[in-house]
Amino acid sequence: MLDFAIFAVTFVIILVGAVLYLYPSSRRASGIPGLYPTDEKDGNLQDIVNKGGLHEFLVDLHQEFGSVASFWFGRRPVVSLGSVKQLQQHINPNHTTDSFETMLKSLLGYPPGMGGGPNESVVRKKLYEGAINISLKSNFPVMLKLAEELVGKWKSFPEAQHIPLCAHLLGLSLKTVTQLGLGERFKDDAQIIAFRKSHDAIWSEIGKGYMDGSLEKSSSRKAHYEKALSEMESMLLSVVKERRAQKKQTLFVDALLQSSLSERQVMEDCMVFTLAGCVITANLCIWALHFLSTSKEVQDKLCQELEDVLGTDPVSLDKIPQLRYCQQVLNETVRTAKLTPIAACLQEVEGKVDQHVIPKETLVIYALGVVLQDADTWSAPYRFDPDRFEEESARKSFCLLGFSGNQTCPELRFAYTVATVLLSTLMRQLKLHQLKDQVAEVRSELVSTPKDETWITVKNRKSRT
Repeated sequence: MLDFAIFAVTFVIILVGAVLYLYPSSRRASGIPGLYPTDEKDGNLQDIVNKGGLHEFLVDLHQEFGSVASFWFGRRPVVSLGSVKQLQQHINPNHTTDSFETMLKSLLGYPPGMGGGPNESVVRKKLYEGAINISLKSNFPVMLKLAEELVGKWKSFPEAQHIPLCAHLLGLSLKTVTQLGLGERFKDDAQIIAFRKSHDAIWSEIGKGYMDGSLEKSSSRKAHYEKALSEMESMLLSVVKERRAQKKQTLFVDALLQSSLSERQVMEDCMVFTLAGCVITANLCIWALHFLSTSKEVQDKLCQELEDVLGTDPVSLDKIPQLRYCQQVLNETVRTAKLTPIAACLQEVEGKVDQHVIPKETLVIYALGVVLQDADTWSAPYRFDPDRFEEESARKSFCLLGFSGNQTCPELRFAYTVATVLLSTLMRQLKLHQLKDQVAEVRSELVSTPKDETWITVKNRKSRT
């Protein structure tokens, strides 16, 4: 089964470094078609650098060697799966843990789980997911208010004004995640600015600097990273103590405090949620509005559904499941943008895909960015077409990849809710227009982001143009 967090890991050393730290292994050749190591010590690391990143490397790897291919990181073999058919065959025995959480916590220096084995890890995972659900249910009006404030701001702009999607939607994401996750202190702009400063410093180093060990080689960068991490931890610990004293039960942090987790463990889970939640939510919203700005037809169809289901009322949590076309728009956004192009797991027992045996303790990469634009799975794979998800086969493939259904990671579920609230508020009031000659290029990192700021203009929906 594919029980893994659907988050991308662009730099292979992040994936391998975390797994090697937790699961040391001896060198073992897989016999699977693929690249020989170009360097005895680094394996194919330089090949990845030359291609511009892991996703780009995997695209070429699977084009040359097929849907099951291998390469080397150092002296360790890595197997990559690049089609739905092969992913269907692969059983991940490490099904009780969240691979992204394990990787991220190891990079931050946090122990995985509760330190008591697989059962405790399952308990902590359920606590984490439950805490996100509680924050959404208890604070839905906050989410709606933040979306309405942003839309109101955009409505006040002249029609010709260029709106920077990345800047505005990262701001929305930061406010939503912090206020639903950590509380009212983040209504203060000064607190948001301090949070963002540390967040950006930590996330940027998680997303770069590990491939060539440059973080370790640069004392100034390492000191900057460690200072930001320390400041963020201190901020989160103060929130934990503050919320424990208040004995409330409405936020992500409150729900965790009702459990047997220590304050340190609660802080660690708050770190993971705020780091990952902000980035995935912001970029889902950015790409959704970018793609919508390219299609008047999709905008009109989405607006019609929102009017049919909601009328003039604001969206509510119980109405979201009825917004099927909105769900299709978000699904197609994730697919077209390759929002999370890589996931990985450790092969804890010997497995088999097609005729290929995957040895125990092999790192297996799910090349999701390759699969999401595979012409054998998706017709016209590079076209933004939400209607494709009217087909059962498309929905089934998407679910298999872990982007919908029970396997969806909690941060992505959170992001879908925020994006749905934004779209339901925005699309009934404004039309989106892309700038002439603007091309949004993708940077496939931990989460796929635009390489440069992405701009749109807006017009009142009552306008005939």
